[in-house]
Amino acid sequence: MAKMIIASTSTVHGSGYLEYLLPELKHLFGGVKEIVFIPFARPGGISHDEYTAIANKAFQTIGINVKGLHEFENPIHALSEAKGLFTGGGNTFVLLSQLYKQNLITPLKEAILNGTPYLGTSAGSNICGLTVNTTNDMPIVYPPSFKALGVLSFNLNPHYLDPDTNSTHMGETRETRIKEFHAYNNVPVLGLREGSWLDVNGQIITLKGELKARLFKSSNAISELETGTDLTDLK
Repeated sequence: MAKMIIASTSTVHGSGYLEYLLPELKHLFGGVKEIVFIPFARPGGISHDEYTAIANKAFQTIGINVKGLHEFENPIHALSEAKGLFTGGGNTFVLLSQLYKQNLITPLKEAILNGTPYLGTSAGSNICGLTVNTTNDMPIVYPPSFKALGVLSFNLNPHYLDPDTNSTHMGETRETRIKEFHAYNNVPVLGLREGSWLDVNGQIITLKGELKARLFKSSNAISELETGTDLTDLK
C-alpha cells in the first residue's frame, strides 16, 4: 500500500529547502532513521554529491539521515531495502533517463507499491504519473521512453502557473501547453500550484496545501479543486 507525498516543489517563497513540508515528512517517515535519496535530476547541473548534501541538511533537522542512491554498489538492492525514498526535483528528462539506464523503473515502482514511504518533489513528482509528457522541463536528454512509474493514474504539471492578465508576454501559458497535450492524449493532468501536494495513503489520494489545484481533462473541461479534495477515483 503506497504511502507518498507528491509535492509541486521543494521550496516555497521565503522558506528553506523542504521547510514547509517538514511536519508532513515527520509523519510520512515516522520511525525511519535513514532514507535513500535519488539525486539524478541534478537541478542546475549540480553533482549527485552536492544534491544529496542539500537533502541531508534538511532531513537532519528532523533526525533522519540521507544517503544518495549513487553511493550504493547495487542501487536495485538499495531500493528494495530502503526504509524511505526521496526523489528530488531538477530536470525530469535527465531523471527518467538515468532510471531507465540503470534499470530502476520497476524496482522503484515496486518499492513504492510495497509501502516504502516516498517523497517526490517537482521532477520526482512528475515521474509518479503515467508519463512525463506534461513536465515544464527542457528535453535536454532523450530517455528511452516517456512512460513513467505510473503509480498515479493521471499526469502532473508541478509548478503550475496561472496566466498573468497583466503580463505583456505573448508566449504560451501552462494552460495552452496542457491543451496541446490533450489534442493527442486523454490522460487527465493535475496542475499543482506551488506549496501544494498530494497525500497518498494506500488507495486514498488527497490534495493538500493552502492553494487549489487545476484539473484538465481531454474534453477541455477545466476545474478548480479545493484543498482536501479526494482524487482517489481520478483517471
